[in-house]
Amino acid sequence: MGEMLDVPAPEYSNRVSIVLVRPQFDGNIGAVARSMMNFGFLDLRIVGRDPNWSDEVRNRAKHAQSVLDNANFFDDIESAVKDSSLVVGTSGKREKGSKISFRHFLNPEELPTMLENLDGNISIVFGPEGKGLLNSELRLCDLLMTIPTWPGYPIMNLSHAVTIVCFSWYRHKYSDDDIANEKLLSPELKNVLRKEINRLSENIPTIDFRRNGIEETLHRVIMRGLPKEDEIHRLLGVLNTANIAFDYFSNNPDIWEEIISCLLYTSPSPRDGLLSRMPSSA
Repeated sequence: MGEMLDVPAPEYSNRVSIVLVRPQFDGNIGAVARSMMNFGFLDLRIVGRDPNWSDEVRNRAKHAQSVLDNANFFDDIESAVKDSSLVVGTSGKREKGSKISFRHFLNPEELPTMLENLDGNISIVFGPEGKGLLNSELRLCDLLMTIPTWPGYPIMNLSHAVTIVCFSWYRHKYSDDDIANEKLLSPELKNVLRKEINRLSENIPTIDFRRNGIEETLHRVIMRGLPKEDEIHRLLGVLNTANIAFDYFSNNPDIWEEIISCLLYTSPSPRDGLLSRMPSSA
């Protein structure tokens, strides 16, 4: 569990860089590296920090050691982003009035949509824990991005913020394609499912007027989840097993009556109309 797989890196892996400005806590740096690797980001840049990694940084990064090994260090933001065609600054601040005149924030999911068909290097810049980027540093950025949060406590943990931004990018580039390639059930398989559900509703020992309700409820609850074909095949196995059991008991009524009697004695319910009435104790 948790091992790296030998799969190609995303096309944006070395084109979109994550820039951490004066990060304060080693644990956050390691967690950022791990989140970057989770979503296929490989270019980590550090501004204003010692280039030597502590054990805590290494431990928190887990299998993302290559992100740390290949990280680049800079004295200032200008140097860190000089090869970038677009610089995106992040902030959780919620100023009001004239202070927001130069701040037009994007949400994380908007950025990859805007840049979908554009080439060139992009830097996403995150400020230090607690204070974030200074106003003078935000002015160096071409675009500004913020993560919507509850106004009562808007400032996020650094590694959590990086994770959300990286996830939003990955989801736009890859997950939507995966979802689009999924198929609805074939009509033939859906008919098989319907027949097994109908067979089960017919086999269940209940009063007749409830059978249609049981059948419709089972079918709609299952279909509401838009199941995949492999999931339906597994479910069909369960339904078929249940139907075989009901068929067996219907052909062996003495065994069935004995089981029902035990169930009724151990779990009586005066409102339960599913089964026959409890045998008289007289």
